[in-house]
Amino acid sequence: MQSEIDARRTAEVAPQGLLIDGAWRQARSGATLDVFSPLDGKQLTTIADADHDDVALACASGRAAFEGGAWSRSTPAQRKKVLFRLAELIERDALDLAVLGVRDNGTEIAMALKAEPLSAASTFRYYAELIDKVYGAIAPTATDVLALVHREPIGVVAAIVPWNFPLMIGAWKIAPALAAGNSVVLKPAETASLTLLRLANLALEAGVPPGVFNVVTGRGSVTGEALALSMDVDVMAFTGSGGVGRKLLEYSARSNLKRTYLELGGKSPNIIFADAPDLDKAAKVAAYGIFRNSGQVCIAGSRLLVEASIAEEFAARVAKIAGSMKVGDPLDLSTEAGAINSEAQLLKSMGFTERAQAEGAALLTGGGRLREETGGWFMAPTVLANVRAEMEVAREEVFGPVLSVIPFKDEDEAIRLANDTDFGLASAVWTADLSRAHRMVRALKAGIVHVNTYGGSDLTVPLGGVKQSGNGHDKSTFALDKFLDLKTAWIQL
Repeated sequence: MQSEIDARRTAEVAPQGLLIDGAWRQARSGATLDVFSPLDGKQLTTIADADHDDVALACASGRAAFEGGAWSRSTPAQRKKVLFRLAELIERDALDLAVLGVRDNGTEIAMALKAEPLSAASTFRYYAELIDKVYGAIAPTATDVLALVHREPIGVVAAIVPWNFPLMIGAWKIAPALAAGNSVVLKPAETASLTLLRLANLALEAGVPPGVFNVVTGRGSVTGEALALSMDVDVMAFTGSGGVGRKLLEYSARSNLKRTYLELGGKSPNIIFADAPDLDKAAKVAAYGIFRNSGQVCIAGSRLLVEASIAEEFAARVAKIAGSMKVGDPLDLSTEAGAINSEAQLLKSMGFTERAQAEGAALLTGGGRLREETGGWFMAPTVLANVRAEMEVAREEVFGPVLSVIPFKDEDEAIRLANDTDFGLASAVWTADLSRAHRMVRALKAGIVHVNTYGGSDLTVPLGGVKQSGNGHDKSTFALDKFLDLKTAWIQL
């Protein structure tokens, strides 16, 4: 497979446009944004820089398509057929999509292939299979009344997705929204738009009607704001930073009170008790749970809470694994950690490390830039010991390859430290004590609690957070709830 990857690594990427009403076009202003590859810092292509007028066209197209009914009033079986075809096309082009995505955002190819196109194909297939199994209800009323509860598509869904896993996270939002019968206007991240633009072409090939799936690229401060303020958008689904999430809620209030679902990241605790069934496995999983994709993972286990009796030795194990990980060419199948998405993100992560050391943290490994001679943006996996809960690095989401090790003395302190955060997305506990595992699952304030593993959940279960990690859920049957309205028919007999 490496030779096939290498054959694609320098393929020309044409300037990209906007997909509106089934046709590709440039931004009305003619404005574009340069796209730089994190592999070498060089320009890869350009994308259209949409403004409010472009977004208005896309949203109006989605609204017209919804009202026209070619998709919204089609049978579930018809939508199922098209979405199955889209899944097949994604699988057909999986290697092209994976390589293009790596060149755009820097994820190591071995992870990208599974986590991006193959994951997206599975997601479209999952919701295609699900949609003709969604039933309404008959309420238990008096005998002279028939009360029916219908589940109907809402209208136009705006999806704003991040740059770390654009295809995977994009599919989590696009697939259930389309399966339910809605129109979608998608805004990818400006630093990772290319695979989602390619997905839009595949959607047309699969038979998604014009206007049902639109893609607008551009800056979040312009394109994203216009989407969030649009009176034609009924639902906003977003994955990204807390600061942007707050703005989206504000824009919803300033416009049509559109439903706004937010997945805003986390500062997830990975808790290691001394009685963990396999400390070697726990150390390896802890390292990979933060350093794969160079820490650019929403659920990354960035806080390693370790029982004090083993904390020093366990931190050394993790640091040894981190120091031996191959950080290199993201298009090499043997690479274990790829590039940082942008130079700004690289500098941000290094800044967190420097300030942590100034606050008293001990650098066990990493901390610096790697492969600078390539022009790309790479950082060594970084392990910090002697981290205190009040330090910036223990409280703020770094979104980079930086792990903070924090000791605890007992179960109560582990729970207190784990929950001492504004976030609540993911968590994990490693223990051989079954009762302790259940107590921890109940006590941890997080949307997902892993036990003796990290990051292994699939489409069958929901992903969502509590506290400032957001609201609503991606994945599973529960994700459909965001994109369906309930309508009661009360019939007097």
